[in-house]
Amino acid sequence: MMHRIEKEFAGRKLIIETGRMARLAQGSALVQYGDTVVLCAVTVQDRPTHLPFFPLTVEYREKSYAAGKIPGGFFKREGRPGEKEILSARQIDRPLRPLFPDGFMHETQVNCQILSADQENDADVLALTAASVALNISRIPFDTLVASVRVGRIRGTWILNPTFQQLEYSDVDIIVAGSRDALMMVEGGAVEVPEDEILEGLQVAHEGIRQLIDIQEELIGDLREPTMPWTPQSPDSDLAAKVEAMASSRMDEAMMIADKSDRMEALGAVKSWVREELEGELDADAYETASRQVGDILRSYEKKALREKILASGTRIDGRDLDTVRDITCEVEVLPRAHGSSLFTRGQTQALVAATLGTSRDEQRIDSIDSQEEITKSFMLHYNFPPFCTGEAKPIRGTSRREIGHGALAERAIQPLLPAFEEFPYTIRVVSDIMESNGSSSMASVCGASLALMSAGVPLSASCAGVAMGLIKDGDRVAVLTDILGVEDALGDMDFKIAGTRRGVTSIQMDIKIDGLTTEIMRTAMERATRARLHILDVMDAAVSGPAEELSAYAPRITTIKVNPEKLGEIIGPKGKTIRAIQDESGAKIEIDDSGLVKIAAVSAEAAQRAREMIEAIVQEPEIGRIYEGPVKNTTTFGAFIEILPGLEGLCHISELADERVEKTEDVLNRGDITRVKLLAIDEKGRLRLSRRAALAEDAEGSNEGDDA
Repeated sequence: MMHRIEKEFAGRKLIIETGRMARLAQGSALVQYGDTVVLCAVTVQDRPTHLPFFPLTVEYREKSYAAGKIPGGFFKREGRPGEKEILSARQIDRPLRPLFPDGFMHETQVNCQILSADQENDADVLALTAASVALNISRIPFDTLVASVRVGRIRGTWILNPTFQQLEYSDVDIIVAGSRDALMMVEGGAVEVPEDEILEGLQVAHEGIRQLIDIQEELIGDLREPTMPWTPQSPDSDLAAKVEAMASSRMDEAMMIADKSDRMEALGAVKSWVREELEGELDADAYETASRQVGDILRSYEKKALREKILASGTRIDGRDLDTVRDITCEVEVLPRAHGSSLFTRGQTQALVAATLGTSRDEQRIDSIDSQEEITKSFMLHYNFPPFCTGEAKPIRGTSRREIGHGALAERAIQPLLPAFEEFPYTIRVVSDIMESNGSSSMASVCGASLALMSAGVPLSASCAGVAMGLIKDGDRVAVLTDILGVEDALGDMDFKIAGTRRGVTSIQMDIKIDGLTTEIMRTAMERATRARLHILDVMDAAVSGPAEELSAYAPRITTIKVNPEKLGEIIGPKGKTIRAIQDESGAKIEIDDSGLVKIAAVSAEAAQRAREMIEAIVQEPEIGRIYEGPVKNTTTFGAFIEILPGLEGLCHISELADERVEKTEDVLNRGDITRVKLLAIDEKGRLRLSRRAALAEDAEGSNEGDDA
């Protein structure tokens, strides 16, 4: 049976319905906002998994027909998810995952499909609302209503769910997800906006989230199904007590080892020792069961002990207090052939970052349902997380969702600081390869990208740095951690990444694992993040004071010329003959825009200058009073036709050939001769009147002045 609700939200009509589509799923919901439509269906397996983690899968897939398009490529059907789809799936997964009950181990899938796209309202924020309804009416043990909104700001006015057109004028673009009582996820960027203003925007977003939850509650009413039978998967309590008693002292000692690899080795040794002890005490069947649970028991003890130590003493495993940033080193120009490069190291987290400059031919082209036209990107930041950076041996199977998400976070941090494309017409690609990882490698990528771009000579408006904040909360006891380690991220309650300049925030991402996060805690985290960011910027600025004055010798030089669009055909020539000849002779690459903008790209300045001169010679307009040199194209009884510019001829009348009277043109000039002439006039029909006599007189006058000097 279909149930439907229609309400006004943020100035547009919002429709939520269930019971019409995907009725064999455990729960499904259709959300329409404007003409954008999202369907979410959720399913669950009846039996628990054998895997040691909760197998939740969130998919977000766009359909080309949603925007009246046919997919590009050879197969003409949707393939693997694109970057936008992966990022949107992560934005749904992160607020949902912590809300499933502990110990629930049944494989669950949340499948969101974009069925209609009006190219005005983004579907990403609608999908979480659809997922919330679908989960809450299903038999899956999920009983928290959640929603997400996008918040923008135009001329100081906050806007909920701004359209694509409005976002072009907004200095903030942040997606916020949460429940009625707490924010669960924050993801977005800003144009150097101060932290207190970001907090104001989050409060506006939370009010919108509460409105969406009210609408969901009105729709759901008594539609909730009885929860499926399930048993929490947790270690045996007697075994847990026994293992903790055996291993607590050794665990406490191992956890306090500052070096990550040494600590992991020590913890592994404790686990092996416990298993050996149990093997001598238990029969084969009991030992096999206990052996599988030892890892979970020790991880649980590690989490409990580590959190208690931080809350009780304010001291972390590497000896730092809560506010101290790890030691930082910054190096630039570490790769001889890269256009710009840096090595940023913070504690045991290290990013090798390279910047490459290219032409508009290197732009990324994206086929998106959010626009009728093909979208292009002239700035890309790619993040790679190889297994060796954590000391592991794993198969490499393409770019992971995590790598795409971290790259997008760092890209947003740098994007607002880049020069306008008209001023610096380069396609820019930055690659961050993580060499070591022990917490906040995405923020190390931001710092390394800023340094590498400065090294490449890209005129950034300011240096950019980032830091990750953590949280340990137990009742009323709270510890906010600056520059978190990997273990503090894994065992803590919050991962709050903030990047920006000295003037304000450019990128933000927050995930929490607890039910509530007060505004005061968030404010404290942002204030401490600001202090940490300023400290990091001081270290970075000491290494690189600003953009390099010159580009790398291996980077292309791009010169732009604005010409009359009517002259473009002359530059191209018949079947491209002229432009190919210019490129072959000069060694430069030439790109032409219909607006009349000509871009010349060459590695050497000499090649670029030669190509520019050849183009200018083709497109330059005749200037009255200027002396030109050119070949005689034809002679007649009344004068000679002389080419002063490529394809442009003028008449030098027989009376203007010389000071003395000339009886026959061929007595002075013949076809093929090179001569100098002065342009006297251009008549209303565009005909040029030339004078050899005047040019000779000016040349003689200039020579006499030189003799006098």
